[in-house]
Amino acid sequence: MKISREIKTAILVIGAIALFLFGFSYLKGQDLFSSDNVFYTEFDYNALTISAPVTIKGNKVGKVEAIMYDFETGKTRVSFSVDNRFKFSKNSTIKLYELGLMGGNAITIIPTLDLDFAQHQDFLKSQVEEGLVKSLTSNFSGLSTGLDLTLKKADTLLTGLNMFVNDDSEKGLKSAIVELNKTLKSFRGLSQSINNLIAKDNSKLNLMLSEFEETAKSFKGLSDSLQQANLGQTIAGLDKTLNKLNGVLTGIEEGKGTIGKLMNDEKLYDNFEAAAKELEELLQDIKLHPKRYFRILSKKEIPYKKSASTEVIK
Repeated sequence: MKISREIKTAILVIGAIALFLFGFSYLKGQDLFSSDNVFYTEFDYNALTISAPVTIKGNKVGKVEAIMYDFETGKTRVSFSVDNRFKFSKNSTIKLYELGLMGGNAITIIPTLDLDFAQHQDFLKSQVEEGLVKSLTSNFSGLSTGLDLTLKKADTLLTGLNMFVNDDSEKGLKSAIVELNKTLKSFRGLSQSINNLIAKDNSKLNLMLSEFEETAKSFKGLSDSLQQANLGQTIAGLDKTLNKLNGVLTGIEEGKGTIGKLMNDEKLYDNFEAAAKELEELLQDIKLHPKRYFRILSKKEIPYKKSASTEVIK
């Protein structure tokens, strides 16, 4: 018998769905091939997690299925499943305890010697391990204390913020907002004045910008002219001339040439100084005795006598 392609496709789809459901249930800790009994209990605190183990004398016989808050009683309702092969009395106690070093909590069934067995979906009484009660109480107490401190700090912060907002003094927020508003109005008026000035003198500004542009073009033309004037050769020629002048000055300083000899001959300097003194004496004598020089063509000789002023000059 030949199986059609449609039947093969349907079988594959059904198998994939079944495999998906099995894998999903396995990850949740459920067994599809067993029918467990479900029971209910409740605690004052929520200290369990979904799939937490349900044990009997240390052996796992089930797990926690759901955890919900009962708004009527204010307690935490827990539903858990137990293997249907395990029979126990409906008067048994469900005890919440701590697993130990591994962490986490679990519930255990404390059975009683009673033949009135618990049935599916029965509600069972509960209790909490003594040490765990103190731990839960201290944890929730610490949480409450921390929350109370946080709320007090938040209230203090809001009170201070409210006082700052409602403060009418110079340091208050209202005064700061008023001053800021005045500043913004001043800036707005200044901006309006600038806009009016620009609108009024727009033609002048355009003329100034045009003149500035022409000036910039002129500077650019001057720069181009300087670049084309072969400024490097001019500087080189000037440097050469300065070198020659430096050589001439060096020669004069060393006594070379006529100027050098005149500058460095001390005897010639002394003669010039003596001649200058004699010329000064002659001019002084002419001022004091002018008649003597008016009769220079006369045959009568007038002897020369040094005057007191001449002696002073010497």
